[in-house]
Amino acid sequence: MTTPLPAPVVQLRVPTDEDALNWHRVFDDPEVMEFHGGASAELSVYEELTARQRRHDAERGFCLWTLLDEDGEVIGFTGAQPWPHESFGPVGEIEIGWRLGRTHWGRGYATAAARATLERVRAAGVGRVVAMVNTRNERSVSVTRRLGMELVETYPFTSRGTEQRAYCFGLEL
Repeated sequence: MTTPLPAPVVQLRVPTDEDALNWHRVFDDPEVMEFHGGASAELSVYEELTARQRRHDAERGFCLWTLLDEDGEVIGFTGAQPWPHESFGPVGEIEIGWRLGRTHWGRGYATAAARATLERVRAAGVGRVVAMVNTRNERSVSVTRRLGMELVETYPFTSRGTEQRAYCFGLEL
C-alpha cells in the first residue's frame, strides 16, 4: 500500500491589482477555460473580477483569493463568493470555487486550497456553501467529493450555444 502524499502548502491572499494580470496569464489556456466559456478572457474581465473580490473581502470577510504555491508563485484562485447569477443556479447561496493553471493540476492544490477556503468561510460565519460544477468536469467533481460535499441538484444551462448541465453540490459547515 502506498502512503498518500502530504497536502501541498498553499497560500491565499486578497487579490491585488497586479493579480488581474497574473490570473489572465495563468488562465490563458483552452484546457483551463474549457468549463469557463471555452476561451481566454480579456484582461478587463480579470480587472473587474479582482476588484469585485476585494469588495467581497472587505464586506464579507471572504472572496475568491489569489492562490499561491509554496514558492509564492500565483497558480490560480480559490475561495467563495455569493452566487453571481440571478437567472439560474443556487441564487442566494455562497459558492466556493477554484481554478488553477494547467501546470498545477493533479498535485492536490485545488483540494488543499478548497479546505482552507472552508475554514475561512466557516470563521466568517457562513453556515452552508455550494459548488457549481459542469457535469463533464471530472476533476472538480472529485474535489467536491474529497471535501465531503453532496449532490443537491442539477441545473441546465447554455454555454457557447450548447445545452449543458451543472451539478450543485452542498455542504453544511
